[in-house]
Amino acid sequence: MNRIAAIFTKESFLVPVAAIILGLLTGAVAMLAGGFNPIQAYASLIEKVFGNAYNFGETIRQITPLIFTGLSVAFAFRTGLFNIGAEGQFIIGMIASTAVGISFDLPWYLHAPLAVVAGGLAGGLWGAIAGWLKAARGVNEVITTIMLNWIALYFANYILKAFYVAEGQQRSDMIKDSASISFTWLSQMFDSARLHWGTLLAVLAAVFFYVLLWKTKTGFELRAVGLNPHASEYAGMNVNRNVVNAMFVGGMFAGIGGACEILGVFHYQSIMAAQPGYGFDGIAVALIGGNTPLGVVLGAILFGILTFGAAGMKFGAGVPVELIRVVISSVIFFVAAHGIVKFFLKPIWKKKEGGH
Repeated sequence: MNRIAAIFTKESFLVPVAAIILGLLTGAVAMLAGGFNPIQAYASLIEKVFGNAYNFGETIRQITPLIFTGLSVAFAFRTGLFNIGAEGQFIIGMIASTAVGISFDLPWYLHAPLAVVAGGLAGGLWGAIAGWLKAARGVNEVITTIMLNWIALYFANYILKAFYVAEGQQRSDMIKDSASISFTWLSQMFDSARLHWGTLLAVLAAVFFYVLLWKTKTGFELRAVGLNPHASEYAGMNVNRNVVNAMFVGGMFAGIGGACEILGVFHYQSIMAAQPGYGFDGIAVALIGGNTPLGVVLGAILFGILTFGAAGMKFGAGVPVELIRVVISSVIFFVAAHGIVKFFLKPIWKKKEGGH
């Protein structure tokens, strides 16, 4: 019992929880300032997410890509890199899985896994470009990943228009049924919500993240290079190779997320006028989750609930959808501003120390 209490009073647990509460309170103040009822707004949000089976299933669907992109950003953070390119890696995963899903005619037990692997490899290679530029030429990964996001968007649109979109159409043909990863019987249980096997893959990806970084020699090297590249090099580690590897693995997470969105949700790819946004939201998820795999999953759940439930706030309480972004932004602000959160938590820690 004492061990459980120790977990729930640890700084690593209390700071994000306090940040979430402060963010929700800040959002409530913003709603009051706009003349809205925050209690009714948050009740409408909860009603939207948990009110019926379909909406609950769609919330899970919304959470899934956020886990993948959150893991992508968090993995890079853990290895000393700032991956702003999860958005581009996600898009490249989408186009690669679309190409495999449409072009091949294979049994389902080969086709679907091949399409997912193609998305993961394509996303990983896209991330590795930024890693190689940093390792070989010393180019800052923030700049290259932002540029690669836009290159990915227009490259994916070009591939679609050139090979997969019929004249006068705005989307590709449907992928073959054998490439689909939709969870048919579970979807029926949730009133035809677009649930798919990608959610299970996202959880397995979080486990893989933990095992790779904390239970393998490769992971130790990746973390060591992130903490101190000079000491790592002195210890005989190949710093440049580890930088490329870290960006590859990060890109792979985002690429699989993009593949699952095509293979499990839409079953086709549209010509995009703008970036889907999951990669940028993944940065927020990684920050909220403290760059840990469990934290990312929990952060994605929070982010997904707030994002999907925003429509409920609009229809149930008349609150503009933009105000939910105020709540999310406030949570991120308080997670980043540890000093402010710790100020509010000081009485709890003092009480704990006094108890000892």
